Amino acid sequence: MTIETDTAGRPAVLAEAPLRQARNSAAFWAATGRSRGHEVIRRRGFLAVVGDERAGLRVLIQEPHLAADERAEITELASRATGPVDLEDPFSSTDLSHLAMRSWQMPVMLRQPGPVAEPAMDVIRVRNEEDLGAAERAVIAGFELVRFEPYRAGEMFPMALLAQPGVDVFVARLDGEVAGACVTVVADGFGSHYWVGTPSAFRSRGVGRAVMLGSLARLVDVPVTLTASRLGRPLYEALGFTAATPSTWWSSR
Repeated sequence: MTIETDTAGRPAVLAEAPLRQARNSAAFWAATGRSRGHEVIRRRGFLAVVGDERAGLRVLIQEPHLAADERAEITELASRATGPVDLEDPFSSTDLSHLAMRSWQMPVMLRQPGPVAEPAMDVIRVRNEEDLGAAERAVIAGFELVRFEPYRAGEMFPMALLAQPGVDVFVARLDGEVAGACVTVVADGFGSHYWVGTPSAFRSRGVGRAVMLGSLARLVDVPVTLTASRLGRPLYEALGFTAATPSTWWSSR
């Protein structure tokens, strides 16, 4: 994996975090869509991945202000989606209330480049189908993704995902079992984390911290963003992340 440095040669600032998160999320979901064989739609103000009845539609807002035709296209895509609809707006500036979906906010967080401690358990970068399947099952269980049940191997994380530029998958092992997983993406000189998940049987045992440390070890030279849940935020703050601004999420589920 090639990691680019910050092209400006300067520390990232919190004000940049929403745009960086928007761009990185678009890179991640475009890679996910390609690996699954789903349609990827790119517009100035958003990126959309049109999945099937289980994966659903994912829309990533890319600019703080959408044109009327872009809002209309998002509305049309949502209306004809065959599965769940999820939209992410890191700028919290686009009103999508007309879609009649539930919404909530989570902070976009930023970590400056810097070293990290060693994880307290084995964390490996996934290279093969067996470990990728274990990561997939850990994320599905950790996030209670009932849309991917009954389980179909390779549906959420196809092997083709590992060949996508800048994408890595990590797993943490505890007592010989895969106890947690995450995905990292490096694009345009920034890294970001996705699907940091731990099944309930392994929670409160340091798995989330371990998988974050193990994956951050490959990102020490770049700024890193993520969007944090309420429960995850204290861990990320302890690892050097700072909250920048709220991101608004919308979902049909």
